[in-house]
Amino acid sequence: MKILCRELAREHDLLDDIVKDLSDSQWESKTPFCDWTIHDEICHITYFDDKASLAATDPEGFNRDMEKIFEGITSFEDFFEKTLKELKKLAPKELMKYWISERTKMIKALEVLGQTDTVPWYGPPMNAKSFVVARIMETWAHGQDIADALGLKRKSTDRLKHIAQLGVKTFGWSYANRQLEKPSQKVCVELTSPSNETWLWNDDQRENWVMGSAEDFCLVVTQRRHIDDTNLKTKGDIAREWMLIAQAFAGPAEMGPAAGKFK
Repeated sequence: MKILCRELAREHDLLDDIVKDLSDSQWESKTPFCDWTIHDEICHITYFDDKASLAATDPEGFNRDMEKIFEGITSFEDFFEKTLKELKKLAPKELMKYWISERTKMIKALEVLGQTDTVPWYGPPMNAKSFVVARIMETWAHGQDIADALGLKRKSTDRLKHIAQLGVKTFGWSYANRQLEKPSQKVCVELTSPSNETWLWNDDQRENWVMGSAEDFCLVVTQRRHIDDTNLKTKGDIAREWMLIAQAFAGPAEMGPAAGKFK
């Protein structure tokens, strides 16, 4: 858990380096995600880092807090707006200071848990290991939104393996979340890591496969890119279908950006 939490802390640090010296006007730049600003994106990460700390240290308190936040909520958009409301009042420097404080508390709370300890969340509870991986994915994905808003190309790291693994693991979820029947066949996934290693899943399922860079795969399963705007290759109808609906995160079924948006 300490090693995994260190990976999460490094993902935070990478995003911190991108935003810490931005001007106030840059903080108001629109990102591709729901027309959120960079300020909104950091508010979002900060809010859930704070709640992750609560979930890890006081599960009952978290559940009470969750019930309160869901009062009067009729849509996912309402939920997001309610979670952002108070933090959006903070100026960028104040927000950064608060974010650093909350994410530091979160890391300390999570690193002492056992991998199989249960952590409640806004959906099914997760084991602690999966919970930290989900936080890595969330931080990386929203960091991509910010990089896109600024026209930056981030340096990829082998931390992407956590997100790629989650992408493969949520194959069935991507179908179930859309009330679609999960295919009986699995899809072979062969990815080239940032350090030029080969990452392979379901090697015995060669009728359908996805092949390409780990970064492209992670961009697709977190719905930051349409597959046709990446260099991923697929073989078989199931592989192609999956890459069109892949969703490595919880919440209502989403489809991500349309093809051509990032060409």
